[in-house]
Amino acid sequence: MSTRKHSWKDSLLVYKDVRMLRILLLGAISGFPWVLIASSLSLWLKEEGLSRSTIGWAGLIFGVYAFNYLWAPIIDRIQIPFLSKKLGHRRGWIVLMQFVILLSLIVWSFINPTQNLALLITVGLIIAVASATQDITVDALRIEQINSDEGKSMAAGAAMAVVGWWTGYKLGGVVALFTAEFFENQGLADYWQATFLILGVLVILMNIGLMFVHEPVENDRQKKQRANDQIIIDKLGSNNILINFIAYITGTIGGPIISFFKKNGLAIALGILGFVFLFKIGEAFLGRMSIVFYKEIGFSKGQIAIYSKGLGWITTVVFTLLGGVMAMRAGTIKTMFFAGGLMALTNLIFALLAWVGKSELLFAIAVIADDITAAFATVAFVAFISLLVDRTYTATQYALLASIGTAGRTTLASSSGALVDWLNGDWGTFFVMTTIMVIPSLICLWFIRNKVKIGEK
Repeated sequence: MSTRKHSWKDSLLVYKDVRMLRILLLGAISGFPWVLIASSLSLWLKEEGLSRSTIGWAGLIFGVYAFNYLWAPIIDRIQIPFLSKKLGHRRGWIVLMQFVILLSLIVWSFINPTQNLALLITVGLIIAVASATQDITVDALRIEQINSDEGKSMAAGAAMAVVGWWTGYKLGGVVALFTAEFFENQGLADYWQATFLILGVLVILMNIGLMFVHEPVENDRQKKQRANDQIIIDKLGSNNILINFIAYITGTIGGPIISFFKKNGLAIALGILGFVFLFKIGEAFLGRMSIVFYKEIGFSKGQIAIYSKGLGWITTVVFTLLGGVMAMRAGTIKTMFFAGGLMALTNLIFALLAWVGKSELLFAIAVIADDITAAFATVAFVAFISLLVDRTYTATQYALLASIGTAGRTTLASSSGALVDWLNGDWGTFFVMTTIMVIPSLICLWFIRNKVKIGEK
């Protein structure tokens, strides 16, 4: 009966909501910095002659994404002078972080990696911190575009956020790779440094687009947070600067955590956290080394741009939207099981490519399969944790869950380059190992599948 009422066509029509366009742009703003500190930085270091292990360990800068929940409460409350009044609380923070990223790109344009590797990585870390900080606000602003009782719109919003993220990452990568190749062909020695200046222009354009994203005027959240602080102050029995500070810390950091465990119960909450931590580890190991693998197997920057970035973006957009529809109709749990199985199969295709050798056809198949998998997995994952959050602590609680997911992908996957070196460059075995890494998360999901209540319907 419910299927008749809400057909596939009805589900697709949810995407016509104007709020979805705003969420699309927010996703692009969030995804673009990964072009800088993932593919561009990795290829830059590779072409400067640095080792796979060095490139892999440089990825430790992604670890800041795993801890951005620590400062999420501060960002949730502190107003940026001038910017917050002119642009709104959320947009003010985003613009400030975009400015930091822009300055970092300018600094990168003057750095020689072999002579100033420590400085280069430090600037990369600054970009990662700014990106992780803006993600806190971007995610909160995205969730707050949709009412808490709009379950299907939240799933559609999750899909649009993923499409936006991959648009910023994939198309940004196309611009980065083609620009770098163009400058290199022109005989420019510091072609990557010049490329980062061009990417800085994209940052400016994104800030202009941000002005069209409306920020909802929300006073209820702050009132509830202050009310919780007051409850703590009353329990402590006095009111002074020290007590107020303790109440602030307890209410803003402890509140979201207590709320999460109280809602789900200890066992289920731990199961959720285990799944969130483990879900994308295999994909992260593959993703961290993929561009190095493409280069070693013999593909040019132009081919990587076409297959991995351009073609991959189209595939990602289409299947993310379909993944959103699947999440709306079948639920996020079933969608994540489906995506986990695809993840394992896809990694085996990369193993086959490693064993066969350079093949544009197999390369295209592997990239398409990987992007289909990532689309389904990411939209289900984003919808899952978006539906779990308490609106009183939107930014902090989402940042906490997202950070735990990022912790697994970033901290463990930083050893990916060392693993390939340990295998003596045996890429086929490496990709088989990434396939096995998918299994633990699906075991966690199996145990919590019937006990998690996320209001999907």
